[in-house]
Amino acid sequence: MLEDGISAELIARLRAGEEAALGELLAVCEARLRQMLFFRLDPRVASRVDVDDLLQEVFLDAQKRLSHFAATPEGSSAYVWLRLVAMQTLCDVHRRHLGTKARDAGRDQSLNLVSGNSTATSMAHALAGNLTSPSQAIQRAEAVDAVQRALQEMEEIDREVLALRNFEDLSNQEVAEVLGINQGAASLRYVRALKRLQQIMAKLPDSDKAW
Repeated sequence: MLEDGISAELIARLRAGEEAALGELLAVCEARLRQMLFFRLDPRVASRVDVDDLLQEVFLDAQKRLSHFAATPEGSSAYVWLRLVAMQTLCDVHRRHLGTKARDAGRDQSLNLVSGNSTATSMAHALAGNLTSPSQAIQRAEAVDAVQRALQEMEEIDREVLALRNFEDLSNQEVAEVLGINQGAASLRYVRALKRLQQIMAKLPDSDKAW
């Protein structure tokens, strides 16, 4: 096995452009993709878009781009490629629902390093859910705002390392591939960013000390 549930034989079939292999890949990666989409989906769009429909769009977009996988370097992660397609799909969905003001990350210099505001917002909402105090609307809104402001003071790539490791559960190797950096750099950035995140969360009342 090259990756969890992904065999060398499946990779070879994907590189040959076999659509049935793409369906198998999506089945293996569905839980991880679903987690990523829940995390990355803009809160303003979440009430209008069903993640199951998003997954179907991802599959259709991946079918159109299947030949692109064959062009990736040998040893590249099939999940990282599929995640890239999913991010492109998600960017298109955000643009459709939010209009031209939605950042078109799919055409940016690096699709994998999404906008700082987007990542900070997603992380702030997720982290506010770890607070143990009563979740009245005002308290939660204030917590989200405080965490988001603090996160925006971090380097953009450090926010992404945290998001990828802690909210998408990517391995260090996958994070390095997503961000186009070596594994040593990814590991060092993660340790530094995690320490900074712990400092941020420690300042919040009744925060989850697991961070």
